[in-house]
Amino acid sequence: MRLDKFLKVSRIIKRRTVAKEIADKGRITINGKLAKSSSDVAIGDVLVIAFGNKTLTVKVQALVETTKKELANDMYTVESETYKENY
Repeated sequence: MRLDKFLKVSRIIKRRTVAKEIADKGRITINGKLAKSSSDVAIGDVLVIAFGNKTLTVKVQALVETTKKELANDMYTVESETYKENY
């Protein structure tokens, strides 16, 4: 499954266009390698997503084409969530 679609279906990022934009700016890695929006995501992959002041690390648990909002969290597990300090 494409990275941008996974991020949208899992509801980590609400819109696919936003997911594509973030990935193409080099703010997402898959297993330590820089990812593009078209990169393939597989079960067991570790994604590191850099938002503005937050870095989210998740592990892919399942790949489904569509899902209900309540079941979207089953697609991944959060390994860490860190925030940058603003001084």
